Amino acid sequence: MSGDGCLPQHHSQSHSTSPDCPLACSKTKTCTYRGAVGLGNKYVRLNVGGTLFYTTLQVLNRQNSMLKAMFSGKKEVFTDKEGWILIDRSGKHFGSILCYLRDGTVTLPKGRQAVLELLAEAKYYLLQELVELCQNSLQGNKEQPLCVIPVVTSCKEEERLIQASTKPVVKLVYNRSNNKYSYTSNSDDNLLKNIELFDRLSLSFNGRVLFIKDVIGDEICCWSFYGQGRKLAEVCCTSIVYATEKKQTKVEFPEARIYEETLNTLLYETMPLPDNSLLEATRRSYNNCGSHSEEEEGPGGGELRVRRIHVKRYSTYDDRQLGH
Repeated sequence: MSGDGCLPQHHSQSHSTSPDCPLACSKTKTCTYRGAVGLGNKYVRLNVGGTLFYTTLQVLNRQNSMLKAMFSGKKEVFTDKEGWILIDRSGKHFGSILCYLRDGTVTLPKGRQAVLELLAEAKYYLLQELVELCQNSLQGNKEQPLCVIPVVTSCKEEERLIQASTKPVVKLVYNRSNNKYSYTSNSDDNLLKNIELFDRLSLSFNGRVLFIKDVIGDEICCWSFYGQGRKLAEVCCTSIVYATEKKQTKVEFPEARIYEETLNTLLYETMPLPDNSLLEATRRSYNNCGSHSEEEEGPGGGELRVRRIHVKRYSTYDDRQLGH
């Protein structure tokens, strides 16, 4: 198959296809660019790590790079039996290399790892400006942690965190060494399950609940739940059991109860203040209707107050009053 038979009409574009046979089974030979491609060819056929590319000689010679040295006759190149020029590099980001040579710029791939891969290719091909572009992107877009979990090391530190937090707080005390007896057979697995659940909850409710780890508490594995600065509930996962005339420590994994108490803490979230424009519109509507009340305005009529709605909760349907 000749190279010109499947060339696109726009000579400035490059395309990649799958090779007809693996690179390992191709017979290679060493020659200069002129011997490999010929003087009459407008396109260069490249096999980069098993991925095939068509591009023009003009694109490859636009910058002082290793590619320009290869195709200006200064370096010898390897070709297979079909005339494809072999480059022993990954072809994953070679399309981006060609786009940069063609346009002078390129859209960097998403993700830090992909940019690092492109940076390595840019260094290999001696494209200094592309190297700097990748390095600036890596420095400016450092990946931020999804969730930050404070680990308390003193009671005072824990108290300050809980009192200063505007969010509900979930704390896990984890101290495996704080044990007088041996553990039951499933205790270690349940300890790990509690820690894994803590990590999942911290990711799920990140931004709404403050999660704290305590590694110096008196308990072996214990969950505590706080709202508006006060303790709401506690789930202790350890107990003492008797087995063959000796005591053992048993660690349990009450997953459903932990989920329930975590959801209950969301009732103590600090709600954001209403938008000022919404309050202003509400005040104008009351003024237009001529309806004022002491709950909606201050004593002098000029101070705006937010109405509070109290929701009464009933334990069963039968407890509800008539008309509600």
